[in-house]
Amino acid sequence: MSLSVTNLSVNYGAHNVLEQLQFKSLTAGTVTGLLGPNAAGKSTLFKAIAGLVDSSGEISLNAENIGSYSKKIRAKKIAYLPQSFHSSLALSVFESILLSLKQQSGWRVSSTDLNKVGDILSLLNISSLADKDIFELSGGQKQLVAMARILIVEPQVILLDEPTSALDLHHQLAILSLVKKLTVERNLITVAALHDVNLAAKYCDQLMILNHGTIQAQGKPSEVLSQSLLGETYQVWTNLECTSKGQLYVEAELIEDRLATAG
Repeated sequence: MSLSVTNLSVNYGAHNVLEQLQFKSLTAGTVTGLLGPNAAGKSTLFKAIAGLVDSSGEISLNAENIGSYSKKIRAKKIAYLPQSFHSSLALSVFESILLSLKQQSGWRVSSTDLNKVGDILSLLNISSLADKDIFELSGGQKQLVAMARILIVEPQVILLDEPTSALDLHHQLAILSLVKKLTVERNLITVAALHDVNLAAKYCDQLMILNHGTIQAQGKPSEVLSQSLLGETYQVWTNLECTSKGQLYVEAELIEDRLATAG
């Protein structure tokens, strides 16, 4: 299974957000980290792949142009998790996940459906939250419920837009560990937009840098994070190091602070 994008362009009025963007095929069982500054177009890229904004160019899943998919088929194959999960409905966690499942099928609820929801809750270790209302949950719990809502439909591609934003370190590590584990076990194609380059280095099989409407670099973390392009993209000084355990670590500093120290 593979996902590729060729000559993808998205415009908001006269503003070109993505311009002839393309990247090499992403393969099943891998996590790709999408890096880039604010307003670089990461969310727009995800929305274009998910079919939520108008675009030109070609997006292919398994060498098939997904522009030919119906909205329902596209939503089942490609799951998009936005930066924050909100629900205006007074639903429990169990009901919210069940609703996500039934949006992809008939509305009659079967025992199989109920078992699927129970299995997902167990998989994510949130069975204790089943009867809680969504608005009662913490930020980390809401992120896990949002993950359950997209996993229940068994997608082939998962697009995660800042899945660790506003979470404490424990929940950041827990969610990304889970994402990595499920990507491998379910043979998914996962792309996660991340601001923390060190988390990206730890959990991603490859990285892409998005800036100025195009993919500026793509490759293994060791390749992408060692390039001067990383610092240029974020307008900081960077240096790639390796910890005693072999983990990549990017040291970053404001350029003006670096110059002042060097002087």
